[in-house]
Amino acid sequence: MTDTASSNQSAPPLPPLPQLLTGQTALITGANSGIGEAVALAMGQAGANVAINYVAGDDAAQAVADKIAALGVKAKIYKADVSDETQVQAMFAAAIADFSTVDILVANAGLQRDAAFTSMTLAQWNTVLSVNLTGQFLCAREAVKEFLRRGVVASVSRSAGKIICMSSVHQQIPWGGHVNYATSKGGIKLMMESLAQELAPQRIRVNAIGPGAIRTPINTSAWDTQDAYDKLMTLVPYGRIGEPEDIGHVAAWLASDHADYVVGATLFVDGGMTLYPGFATNG
Repeated sequence: MTDTASSNQSAPPLPPLPQLLTGQTALITGANSGIGEAVALAMGQAGANVAINYVAGDDAAQAVADKIAALGVKAKIYKADVSDETQVQAMFAAAIADFSTVDILVANAGLQRDAAFTSMTLAQWNTVLSVNLTGQFLCAREAVKEFLRRGVVASVSRSAGKIICMSSVHQQIPWGGHVNYATSKGGIKLMMESLAQELAPQRIRVNAIGPGAIRTPINTSAWDTQDAYDKLMTLVPYGRIGEPEDIGHVAAWLASDHADYVVGATLFVDGGMTLYPGFATNG
């Protein structure tokens, strides 16, 4: 492995995003840190107004909103537990009242409660499924209701609305010790594809992003030392960890009319992790 590949350094900044989403409003769940924050910032950079959902951390959420507002678009924070139907409905009602409509949903909120299978409690199982899978269902349902109410506004977008489900490489790669998490992501895959099939005739595009190893607080132990980073890189052919901005820029493109014919797809943003790199040397 080259020195560049084994260096635990951030990737160079990505080029600026074009204004692909001007006049639209994006609601991002779990947007006060990590991938959600990067997606929210990318949407703002692309010209969208941004509704920032979070469940804890008022100051962090407001800091994200302030960064986005500094870009010259509107941003507002909404505290809600995505696994709670009443809170999700109230959040969408408030966001629609504040921004007139919602054009884009990025269902990103997620968590892990890792355990060996025989030690996994029902609470650990239910918590992960409730947030990661049921939370996406509840948010997508409210978004679709709004998309159908409004319909296509050709001056804004070719579609009536866009939903991006944040999945994972683990909708495809099994992950022992994380059965609840992998199950939630596998569920997201078929939920997304079924929604995409059902809603495409209404000009609603539903897709997913499957991040691989991304430098976020949820997986600090996988990259915070050089030894851990080097071990992680054996799973990533491209030779670097992903940055949250890698996901944010893909989300902004996928939400734009540049991706208008992309329907029911999972875009893996993983440096090649889903290529099963162990088989490069015949397993």
